[in-house]
Amino acid sequence: MSDHIYKIVEVVGSSSTSIEDAIEGAIARASKTVRDIGWFEVTETRGHVAGGKVAHYQVTLRIGFTLRD
Repeated sequence: MSDHIYKIVEVVGSSSTSIEDAIEGAIARASKTVRDIGWFEVTETRGHVAGGKVAHYQVTLRIGFTLRD
């Protein structure tokens, strides 16, 4: 079994639809420039309220990926 070295980046995703869409959008965008993404962790969840309803979702993610040689 070989050793692995991991890197973590932090990104923020947003959506007017749902927390899940904010997460999926952030992962999809990060995967365009970051290779070997293996996991994510939601560290913060925020939102904007307008007219007594949730108008916007925002999530902060820590994304982990394997560093290559």
